[in-house]
Amino acid sequence: MPTPALSDEFARQAADAFREHGDKKAAALALGLKRQTFHTRLKIAAERGMLGPAETLPGYVMASVSEKVGGKYIKQVKAPGPVFEIPPTHTTGKITVNRDADGRVIQDWLRVEPDKVAQQAAMRAAIAAFKDEIPRAAPIPAPSHTAEDLLNQYTITDHHLGALAWNEETGAGDYDLRIGEQLIIDWFAAAIAQSPASKRAVFAQLGDFLHYDSFKSITPEHGHLLDSDSRYPKMVRAAIRIVRKIMKMLLEKHEEVDVIMCDANHDPAGEVWLREMLAAFYEDEPRVRVDTNPGTYSVIEHGNISLFYHHGHRRGTKNVDSILVGKFREIYGRTRQSYAHTGHKHSDELKTTDLMKVEQHETLAAPDAYGSNWLSGRSAKVITYHKDFGEDGRVILSAARVMGASKMRAANDNRSEEQARAA
Repeated sequence: MPTPALSDEFARQAADAFREHGDKKAAALALGLKRQTFHTRLKIAAERGMLGPAETLPGYVMASVSEKVGGKYIKQVKAPGPVFEIPPTHTTGKITVNRDADGRVIQDWLRVEPDKVAQQAAMRAAIAAFKDEIPRAAPIPAPSHTAEDLLNQYTITDHHLGALAWNEETGAGDYDLRIGEQLIIDWFAAAIAQSPASKRAVFAQLGDFLHYDSFKSITPEHGHLLDSDSRYPKMVRAAIRIVRKIMKMLLEKHEEVDVIMCDANHDPAGEVWLREMLAAFYEDEPRVRVDTNPGTYSVIEHGNISLFYHHGHRRGTKNVDSILVGKFREIYGRTRQSYAHTGHKHSDELKTTDLMKVEQHETLAAPDAYGSNWLSGRSAKVITYHKDFGEDGRVILSAARVMGASKMRAANDNRSEEQARAA
């Protein structure tokens, strides 16, 4: 809270004490005040004209007194407001300082911004408080026949739900909230149908599932302006619908489902509430395991295989392997084969290092105006792992394959039907 302005009563008391004693130290002692406190009050009294030559108007302070022919010239300016104190929910941002030739401060401009760490902590606390209010999912009957040794990893990254792309501008397809929701649901339906009936599945969502993380469509860390389609609450509702639908489809196909929601640069807070919401919602479903690890790196063990996950915004394919081994050394030590999966760059890359295979995945989403400066395909993969022998097969489905011949048009597409068909 800002410090209240000094009352006229206290200012006048300081002025009267100074006149009586003629010395600041003696006046401060007489009033029982600290020297600095008395000096501050006396300065304010002088600004208000209580030491002469004339008191100022209400709401104004004396800026200067000049000797003129025929008397004194008094310049008054608007009184400054209360002393500003940074709220506990904010931190110091940009500071601009105006200095004189000797380097002394004349005026400064302070910009404060919300404390991002405090924001995320508050969100985690709110989610924890509301967990008991979230209705739990009723258990779904498990499939009767599955392959005991197999795990299907459904790998989705950088879906950027809520992004906006205009095909005429990017040449890479339209995209908005409606298209993003339908595309990922259709992809999972096709991918699940074409994949083996493994006992275990991993919903590996590698981050940037949401295009932005607040009511402002900007990146949280650097404030870059984003092309966005929708209002934040609509995007949140769509995200929850999507993950619930996907989980239902996966539970109908597989006996066990692990969920990974990687921390990322576009939606760090969004990934938090997605993880916690799913963990609470499926609390009574013994066939679901949600990784609620709040860190940036995750791992799953499958027999003699270790599977690592990271969005890719902190470490890329060149150096992510070493930090994964360092963070999960026990799991790495007791498994014979290891695989790491990242996203972030919207393109495919596979690298074999001395420690593991590291794979970077492209996205199903259409690029926005900024992303269209780089060329990449649009697809997602189901990778099947055997608990003893490692990778056992994969299904790759492109966005074009899933969307079919009648591609969806974004809400911002202003072309006529005839123009759209011709394109």
